[in-house]
Amino acid sequence: MNQEKIGKFIAECRKQKGLTQMQLAEMTGYDQSNICKIERGRYNASIDIIQKVCDALGARIEVVE
Repeated sequence: MNQEKIGKFIAECRKQKGLTQMQLAEMTGYDQSNICKIERGRYNASIDIIQKVCDALGARIEVVE
């Protein structure tokens, strides 16, 4: 569930910036297919990967306990 929420958030941020998945992949150094999987919530990305993607998008994910 959280993977899907994070993926949707990343996809929305990417689209707001007018970027393609390929452009985001180039910015982060990750494969475009992995960006696609992250956005669809089908990739169990580490916090480091999520942070790098968010940094590239100028976005922030906050953890609420």
